[in-house]
Amino acid sequence: MDAESIRLLATVAAIAFGTVAPAIAVAIIGSRGVRAIGRNPEAASKVQTAMVLAISFAEAIAIYALVVALVIKFVK
Repeated sequence: MDAESIRLLATVAAIAFGTVAPAIAVAIIGSRGVRAIGRNPEAASKVQTAMVLAISFAEAIAIYALVVALVIKFVK
């Protein structure tokens, strides 16, 4: 295997692992948030605010993975 093939595989691995974990985290956060709102509808605004904030932090991890993948791909 040459260096370019290894670089391509590392790029694919970085973006694959970096998007699977946030996707699972967003799914868990969303399901728990909906469950919490279903149990206590009066607290919907507080739960929704916390849920959106947590989802944005989880999505930031995917953006970091994209940056790492681009660095691996284009920086020599």
